[in-house]
Amino acid sequence: MNAWNAAESADFRGPLDVARAATAVLDAQDLIIGWSPAAQRLLGYLPEEIVGQPLELLVPPAVRTGDAPDDALGGGRELTVRHRNGRLVRMAAAFCPLAKVSEGPGPQPARVLVAAELEAHRLWESRQAMLHGLATRSPVGLGIYDTDLRLTWANSAYIREVGLPLREFLGARADELYPGGKFVTEGYPRTLDAVMHHVIDTGEPFLDLHFVGQQPSDPGPDHVWSCSYYRLQDTHGQVLGVCEDAFDITGRYQAQRRLNLLVEAGARIGTTLDMTVTAREVSEVAVPEFATAVTVDLMQSVLNGDEPEPAGGVLPTLVRVATRSAHEGPDSAPYSPHRVEYPPGSLQYRSLSSGGMVREENTIVVPLRAGGTPMGLVTFRRGAPMTPFDKGEIELADELATRTAVCLDNARRFTREHTAALTLQRDLLPQHLASPSAVDLAYRYLPSDDRAGVGGDWFDVIGLSGTRVGLVVGDVVGHGLQAAATMGRLRTTVRALARLDLAPDELLGRLDDLVEQTAEEQAATVGTDLGTDDVATGVTCLYAVYDPVSRRCTVARAGHLPPAVVDPEGGVSFPDLPAGPPLGLGGLPFESLELELPVGSLLALFTNGLVEARDRDVDEGLRILGGVLGEHRRPLDELCDHALAELLPNGPATDDSALLLVRTRELDTRQVAAWELPAEPAAVAKARELATEQLREWGLAELSYATELVVSELFTNAVRHAAGPLHLRLLRDRTLLTEVSDTAHTSPHLRHSASDDEGGRGLFIVAQLVPRWGTRYTPYGKTIWTEQAFPPHYSGAPRPAR
Repeated sequence: MNAWNAAESADFRGPLDVARAATAVLDAQDLIIGWSPAAQRLLGYLPEEIVGQPLELLVPPAVRTGDAPDDALGGGRELTVRHRNGRLVRMAAAFCPLAKVSEGPGPQPARVLVAAELEAHRLWESRQAMLHGLATRSPVGLGIYDTDLRLTWANSAYIREVGLPLREFLGARADELYPGGKFVTEGYPRTLDAVMHHVIDTGEPFLDLHFVGQQPSDPGPDHVWSCSYYRLQDTHGQVLGVCEDAFDITGRYQAQRRLNLLVEAGARIGTTLDMTVTAREVSEVAVPEFATAVTVDLMQSVLNGDEPEPAGGVLPTLVRVATRSAHEGPDSAPYSPHRVEYPPGSLQYRSLSSGGMVREENTIVVPLRAGGTPMGLVTFRRGAPMTPFDKGEIELADELATRTAVCLDNARRFTREHTAALTLQRDLLPQHLASPSAVDLAYRYLPSDDRAGVGGDWFDVIGLSGTRVGLVVGDVVGHGLQAAATMGRLRTTVRALARLDLAPDELLGRLDDLVEQTAEEQAATVGTDLGTDDVATGVTCLYAVYDPVSRRCTVARAGHLPPAVVDPEGGVSFPDLPAGPPLGLGGLPFESLELELPVGSLLALFTNGLVEARDRDVDEGLRILGGVLGEHRRPLDELCDHALAELLPNGPATDDSALLLVRTRELDTRQVAAWELPAEPAAVAKARELATEQLREWGLAELSYATELVVSELFTNAVRHAAGPLHLRLLRDRTLLTEVSDTAHTSPHLRHSASDDEGGRGLFIVAQLVPRWGTRYTPYGKTIWTEQAFPPHYSGAPRPAR
């Protein structure tokens, strides 16, 4: 029950009021000389039965034992009274003395006994106590306004809230007491006048509205009150006014705002691993709810990902990475970080030197500490109309700085690892690919800018014997240093295996064994659970070998996307290569597919980061890539840029992206000379003769001596240790290449022969005559090849292959 309803139902006169209570008039001898109708109704005695009887008839002496003595019955007391039917009744009673009227004959009234039902009296007393408490002791301020919205009554708490004597504001309007105040509860009128008018006009109460304003007696900081309003009316429905109850919740409101700010800070600060974004986030959280301006300064070393510089008497270089003011508009220009310097004695200088918080009335400077060492500073400032920082707000500033520092340190560590991984990755990737004569090429590599960091994508172009070229692209699952390091190991391994002139399917088989072995070694070292850092398994790779003499390209893949092939007329296809398992699974075979490519064909090798995205599946990405490659006649560099613009207009989001474009050439028939000879001793001299004649035709007679010896030794070995037929081939490319092929698969060995040995010196002689030589194996046997540089003055070098 609210205060006004309690007052409305109460009887301020009380049950013992002589106008309504049972009364008996007594003379000096306590004889009853008067009896009221209310007494007759309450106790049952008729006047003629009770008048003239002594008081003992109503209040027997025996039952009055323990009752208060007569002289103490001036107030409302409990008294035992006998009803006419003989029943004893406990009643509230009081004896009221009467002034002596005259000295005339007959009984003279001396006092009056006033009695009422005990329960009714107790109820009346409790209501009186409640009303008294509301008026004098309640912490809730109560004010009653009439229909003109003028204050007509206020309890003690309301008067304390106003802070002025009641006589000074009684009769004032609410909006005169609190000018400029407003309700901040959403969905309700904003002013006192509007709220009270609504309550009076509609009868609809408003409960727990939050009102912000200044105390009438103190035009200082704003207070917050929880207010409720309800209409007052009499028993006939006549509107009397409106009652306001209000309770100051400033402390609770500020505590809730601080808690809300911390919750918001937890949700909004540190959403990325970018230090400048984190600094901007704390400034956005703090302005304008907590401060009117915020600046965040970080050490240059921290921005670089290094450890914070310890204080050594001289302030380190600071960079202002974020600033925000309550006066900035939504269209303010983006902030550009710049260096800042603070003079000795400034708050920032003192804070960074001491490593602790420094504050003045309207400014707080808090160091951003990680492991006890400051990484930078955050400065909170307040201006009008905000009040100076109080104790709770100082603690809040420290908490905001602590949370921000944790996020910044995480971002710093990420920056350090990301930079190291990116540096390692760039060092491991080819910095410059020399374009072999067999192909024209262009490439692009974009590291991921996602939180996960750089990944393990790689590509390579490897020159092989016989003017062939090896093309490789691969992807290590995962990101960071370990993925980059694994990529580096695999790229080095692929180059080493490619130099052995292994077929693509055999090379992937060897690589698969290596990856599987690496995974087993890791498991033996750290246990069977490799966790999220395991990148030894989950490697995809595609390897292709293109021969410009035969125009054949042999391709094999291990779980990787197939290449795109564009014919000279612009037709785009993605060959249906045997997929092969990802590397590291072990025990599963790889298969090669041989393609014959017309001159001027285009090959595109790429990783899935180029064609796959969160909002686009692989098929859609391949379709877009095919559309770009249809413009194959454009320069390859332009084609690369066009592909990235179409597929990654905003850069890579979650994965690295690699693209290698290769346009094939064919060696001119004038650059190739080949012969087939029987495996017999006479073939040695014939091979020397053919080679010498071809060199003379090419204008390379200066190389005839060395070439004759090479051909002689290699043919002699082939005749002695292999079966026919034998093949001799000379290639005039950027160097002179000499190849001798036979049907044997035995591996030749370079060794030093003793002085009395009759043979065994062939390869030793060859190695002394040429700068490079080697062996490659085919399904039909082996080929030993040598390479010689052209003479410095040679002018008959062929033009690049078609």
